[in-house]
Amino acid sequence: MPARTHPRPHPATTGGVDIRLPWWALTLPALAFIVLLALIVNPSDAHAAGGDPAIARLLERAQQLLAR
Repeated sequence: MPARTHPRPHPATTGGVDIRLPWWALTLPALAFIVLLALIVNPSDAHAAGGDPAIARLLERAQQLLAR
């Protein structure tokens, strides 16, 4: 006995796509681009972060374990 097929309750729309993005979906990438562009234009503002030696040792140890 063949199975009965049910029609789709809502027909697919053939019109344009209606997508609404939150405000931060456009703002954050634009802000990141501006900050990176500013660092490229004036690299003297970019300062190296002084890391904790314990974190550096932990990362080095993790790298050694993964290399085995």
